Amino acid sequence: MGILGAMAGRWDDAPLDRIAEWAVRPHARAFRLGFALTCLLLATVLRRLLEPVLPDHGFPFMTFYPALALIAFVSGLRVALAGIGVAMGLGWLLFMEAAPDVPPLEVGGALLLFAMATGTPSLLVATLRRAFARLAAAVQAEAAAQEQARMRSLMFSELQHRVSNHLGVAGSLLSLQRREMGDARAARALEEAARRLRVIARLSRLLHDPGAQEVDMGAFLRALAPEAVAAGGAEGRARLEVLAEGLWLPAERAVPLGLVAAELIANALEHGVGQGEGRVRVSLRETQEGWARLQVEDDGPGLPRGFDIERAESLGLSVARQFAGQLGGRLRLASAGGVIATLDLPLAPPVAAASGARAA
Repeated sequence: MGILGAMAGRWDDAPLDRIAEWAVRPHARAFRLGFALTCLLLATVLRRLLEPVLPDHGFPFMTFYPALALIAFVSGLRVALAGIGVAMGLGWLLFMEAAPDVPPLEVGGALLLFAMATGTPSLLVATLRRAFARLAAAVQAEAAAQEQARMRSLMFSELQHRVSNHLGVAGSLLSLQRREMGDARAARALEEAARRLRVIARLSRLLHDPGAQEVDMGAFLRALAPEAVAAGGAEGRARLEVLAEGLWLPAERAVPLGLVAAELIANALEHGVGQGEGRVRVSLRETQEGWARLQVEDDGPGLPRGFDIERAESLGLSVARQFAGQLGGRLRLASAGGVIATLDLPLAPPVAAASGARAA
């Protein structure tokens, strides 16, 4: 067992693999014919060389069997069938020369038996050759598709990295410009624009898989929320808590939902945490079949008296409302020991979910 194991360990299948790949590769017609004639010639010569050691009147077709198998595997079925005919003629000449007194009926029977004994294996070998060729083509196509997907992924990642960097640079430039603004309102607008650019840059880095059809929003929000806090400059002051279920959304819906979450977190940081310290809680869960609820809570002073989200002048809330409408959802704010921002949205696109009921 040890010797067989050692021999098996040293056995290298690579040469056989290369021979098989070469054999099933499409060859020119001239090459296939030349290969068949060469095999038949070698078989004839070898039969002649073996004449002294073979019994009288025996084995006239012996050397043609492996030759025809090779012809069927390399040159295909049609060439193999033609080769069988040529081999029958050569074998008949050898047979008649070795045993001229054999009755013609026995000669015909021997030739028919030879045709059957070589035709059936040739058909099987040619069928296997075609199957191997198709398999090799499928493997090559799969390898090419994987390489193309890998290159597309690399290009996408590189492009995404560059876009994210450019957005980050634009955000930094806006922040620098804000410091030179004498108008407080204009400076605030520039800072808000810079913050949004930083959030979008970080958001694009999170969606790094070009082949992903759906996004795990639980993992997505757990990664996005700290980025939004960092973009808002509240690291170390905001106690962030993220409770998000593993809900899967199409990639084209994950981006607007991420932007809504980022705007609501920014609103909680600005009005709930402010310049002090506070808590921000982000949650995402499925409320009923086909519907989900995103909530962002803070422990700040709450909403001012008479607040109406539809008439709010906050640009961040306006952006959040627009993306909520794009998602087919409804955004509302309420005071409860702070502010609770709630977005109820269908998991499917609005067109597909037109007949669904509103989440409670």
